[in-house]
Amino acid sequence: MNTKLLEVAQVFFKLGCFAFGGPAAHIAMMEDEIIEKRKWMTRDYFLDLIGTTNLIPGPNSTEMTMHCGYERAGKAGLFVAGIAFIFPATLITAILAYMYVKYGQLPEVEPFIYGIKPAVLAIIASAIFKLGKKAIKSTELIIIGLLVLIASLLGVNEVVALLVAGLLGMWYFYLKNKVTTDIKSIAPFFLLFGLNATVTKVTAVKLFLIFLKVGAILYGSGYVLFAYLDAELVTRGLLTRPELIDAIAIGQFTPGPVLSTSTFIGYQLSGFAGALAATAGIFLPSFLFVLVLNPFIPKMRKSKILRGFLDSVNVAAVAVMLAVLFVMSKETLVEWQSIIIALLAALLTFKTKVGTIWTIVIGAVLGFLLLTLSN
Repeated sequence: MNTKLLEVAQVFFKLGCFAFGGPAAHIAMMEDEIIEKRKWMTRDYFLDLIGTTNLIPGPNSTEMTMHCGYERAGKAGLFVAGIAFIFPATLITAILAYMYVKYGQLPEVEPFIYGIKPAVLAIIASAIFKLGKKAIKSTELIIIGLLVLIASLLGVNEVVALLVAGLLGMWYFYLKNKVTTDIKSIAPFFLLFGLNATVTKVTAVKLFLIFLKVGAILYGSGYVLFAYLDAELVTRGLLTRPELIDAIAIGQFTPGPVLSTSTFIGYQLSGFAGALAATAGIFLPSFLFVLVLNPFIPKMRKSKILRGFLDSVNVAAVAVMLAVLFVMSKETLVEWQSIIIALLAALLTFKTKVGTIWTIVIGAVLGFLLLTLSN
């Protein structure tokens, strides 16, 4: 393995071990590792990657790791980054699945997760501040960002909000600049819709097809994943709803992408082979989407028309992150312990050079100590 590939593997394996808090937090941690510490690319280009990644199916933060790996070490870097980021979550989830199947219960980790949640808020806020300074290039983009923020807080689907913002910005800047150049053709990339796997008994192959379909059409959060898996597994009698809720909970409190839920379910239904098949199925579309999309992002930036689309999508993506931060803050900062942890994390993030991973660790330990002392 060459030096760049080894570096990619190390960076994203480390992130995979500590990436709690959902896609917004994962991307914030990547911004710190990739832009601040290593300067693999400009913050402007990082924003372009965020904007375009939000418009394709699959787990956004996992796809961002693949984009970053591609930029650092080519196509091999794409696969190394994605696998390194996914591996810790799937390994932890597989171990928990084994314990769940054998003992019928999950370990008590809530005190540690309690402290991680408010710490993550500070990390997201820092990324929004830095990315927002780059994304806001004009008054028009500020207006687009505010509209997307309002729409997101009102419950408008984030993909719809991003797409409408991009089209609105493209149309506006086209008229403003009176562009006469033609849009260069962009090769289409195909989505893997319609893999209607009919399940009579659960084999590894059937699990692979089920999760391949979910991975190819999935947009949104863990709650959306719950709806997809409920339709695919619970309604077909392959899994009970309490078992599915437990699996989603595992994906939420383990580091890395929530799609590691697939590993847990795969093990439940078909052992080790099922865990591998389900994990491969749900993540494979993301590797393919990024592999096809990545080379076209610089071409989009060079096109005068598509530049307006990309700028608008970028500021919209920052607005969506801000909306996520607002909602997470309302849900998290409800007790004095969580407020203290959030304030300390903000101090560490904005006033010191402590890395995001140490902020996560300190938050987890504080959460455990404060809850233990208050009980």
